[in-house]
Amino acid sequence: MQVFGLVIIGVLIGTFVIAMGGGGGAFYLGVLTALFGLSPVTAAATSLVTALPSIYVGVIGYWRHHRINFKIGNQMLFAAIPGVILGLLLSPWIPEKIYTWIIALLLIYFGVKMLMRRGQQRSLQHPQIAALSYGLLGGLMVGISGSSGGGPIIAGLLLMGESLFDATATSSYVLAGMCSLGALVHAASGMVDWSIGVPLMIGAVIGGLFAPTIVEYLDRYPISEQILRVVLALMLIFFGLKSLF
Repeated sequence: MQVFGLVIIGVLIGTFVIAMGGGGGAFYLGVLTALFGLSPVTAAATSLVTALPSIYVGVIGYWRHHRINFKIGNQMLFAAIPGVILGLLLSPWIPEKIYTWIIALLLIYFGVKMLMRRGQQRSLQHPQIAALSYGLLGGLMVGISGSSGGGPIIAGLLLMGESLFDATATSSYVLAGMCSLGALVHAASGMVDWSIGVPLMIGAVIGGLFAPTIVEYLDRYPISEQILRVVLALMLIFFGLKSLF
């Protein structure tokens, strides 16, 4: 029954998270720590490895629907991969409390900024610098904490003027690249709880198969983007506040 429950949880998380352009690190961490009592280190490693296959599945689906902006995505990856490596090197030296506060405040900032910004805006004077900055921040999150880094990536794409559903697809592409490196390192560390991670992974892959189709359906209704944009912004604020308290 526990295995079946984990698969169902994985399906729900995989569908929702890939449809929203994130890797699901915060959701997986919540399930693994709150429901199964894993230590933060083991939960971080398990969540990152668990999320990766579903991200791959989502990227393939988005690619088939021609939704990925490879130009911006590659710019983000150019900064994200070194960010992951730098984060892995810095993680033993950064106090967990300080890092938690920095990331929490950034997530709250991104969420508030997304709520205040209406519609698509493409007036950035230096879009390449913006893409590199958001990519670097996402990579650092992956390297230091083991999270998927989806928060700054999806928020950055939206603040750069991408539509929600195109930002979702491009974010998944960026996460696939930078999480691969982070997952490889964490898997090699031996901290992954495979007995819990594998059922979650199977469910998440199933959910990832459905996500691109759901996005295509929702894109037919303009009101859905407005609603989901607010939901995503509130989620970022919630996870930021939850990290602090």
